[in-house]
Amino acid sequence: MSTSEAGRLFTPEIEDDVVDLGAVETPRPVVYTDGACIGNPGPGGWGWAHGKHHYASGAEAKTTNQRMELTAVLEALRAIPGAVEIVSDSTYVVNCFRDRWWQGWRRRGWKNSKGEPVANRDIWEPLVTEVVDVRGGEAVVFRWVKGHAGEQMNEFVDLLATAAARSQQGVRVP
Repeated sequence: MSTSEAGRLFTPEIEDDVVDLGAVETPRPVVYTDGACIGNPGPGGWGWAHGKHHYASGAEAKTTNQRMELTAVLEALRAIPGAVEIVSDSTYVVNCFRDRWWQGWRRRGWKNSKGEPVANRDIWEPLVTEVVDVRGGEAVVFRWVKGHAGEQMNEFVDLLATAAARSQQGVRVP
């Protein structure tokens, strides 16, 4: 990790992605997200990045890794309007939307399949509302990436989240 004169964290050249939707190429921002926690629960941090020039992170004093994973996605969606691809190493996040867990939660009054309250509902509810109700349909897509496997942007957001957890301070660029 390096810091430029403007105080920006940066990684080597990373190209922003374009999604091919058949005959027409439509730009869809690809946003990487990650959460980190020192102890569980413990001090936590989250980070998201859209390329090397647009990213943010934040921290919470006592939290869990799953809460930070969710917060990273929610904060990214708050910052980036419209269609977006979220790339996460969290199966917790990706599986909820891929397998439509949220449909059962809503149908059961935010209870899981065992009849227990959904964990982290205070974050899941606004996240599901943003993805499903506000943006609707296929505007937000989720893709899983293996963590700590050398994928450049996943490593970058891991660094953002871990640094935020350790320092209990976040960054925002721009």
